[in-house]
Amino acid sequence: MALLKVKFSQKKRVKLAQGLWLMNWFSVFAGILVFSMGLFLKIELRKRSEVMDNSESHFVPNSLILMGILSCAFNGFAGKICYDSLDPVKFAKWKPLLKPYLALCFLFNILIFFVALICFLMRGSLESTLAQGLKNGMKFYRDTDTPGRCFMKKTIDMLQIEFKCCGNNGFKDWFEVQWISNRYLDFSSKEVKDRIKSNVDGRYLVDGVPFSCCNPSSPRPCIQYQVTNNSAHYSYDYQTEELNLWRRGCREALLYYYSSMMSSMGAVVLLVWLFEMSVTAGLRLLHTSLESIANPEDPECESEGWILENSLKDTLKSVLESLKKIGKFNQVEADAEGAEGGEGTKTPAITTVS
Repeated sequence: MALLKVKFSQKKRVKLAQGLWLMNWFSVFAGILVFSMGLFLKIELRKRSEVMDNSESHFVPNSLILMGILSCAFNGFAGKICYDSLDPVKFAKWKPLLKPYLALCFLFNILIFFVALICFLMRGSLESTLAQGLKNGMKFYRDTDTPGRCFMKKTIDMLQIEFKCCGNNGFKDWFEVQWISNRYLDFSSKEVKDRIKSNVDGRYLVDGVPFSCCNPSSPRPCIQYQVTNNSAHYSYDYQTEELNLWRRGCREALLYYYSSMMSSMGAVVLLVWLFEMSVTAGLRLLHTSLESIANPEDPECESEGWILENSLKDTLKSVLESLKKIGKFNQVEADAEGAEGGEGTKTPAITTVS
């Protein structure tokens, strides 16, 4: 028994073709939207690529860009088929291509659904990428004279100001790295020497943070040096008083920014997927309704259209049987090749006459 069998008159077939033509062009615009979202996300990730450990995060925007291009191509082609289906002579040339085209549309819909899922599931990978990238960026903050790293100070400062964050997980991360360049340290000073000697790696560590960690909304002047020294500041207790530094780490801020963006894009892609599924189902109904016309010379006669020729259970069973046959055929071929190879490697017996 066919799945979702529907009877069509000529008027219904014409309305279905016209409706699908319009829906396909809406899908083209949806493809442009998906492409634009992927391009926007790629640009946003490129802006902060210096604080990202690898390029895995670009898998999502690249997938969106690809799906957008494919959506425009598939739906533009489907729109042409729907338009030509109103003319039996023009539609005749598309008949041999419709079945493989619908199979490609089905695979395309699976890919769209997969891209929508990865938009929601890339948070974990993005978090590890940001954590390692920010850690490396903070290490290179002081290298303002090193080629290839001289931009890092500006990048980190602008990042902390824009996203109102400080450090990787928090402001105390700056206590563990030497973020002040050696060119600005007085090595004749006893305090500087003592701090460097007290550290195993010979780094100059302070309980201070860069100026970009300061919260301009705080009524108190920014305390960015000797943050943990209560006696160095009047009426100050860093453990109880609300500091005038950004408390949120930049990893958390960037993760929230990008993951919320990807989640919104994932929701849009899911809507596009639902729309594409309905277009594919409509194309299948149009195809089968035109194929099942009893008398091609009488286009006004009624016909039947369906999504699947058999029930879902029977269709799955036939697909599995086809896959098994392909597997057995490949196995037989492999065994035959192995037998031929075995015969070819046999060593002929040599008789020695003494």
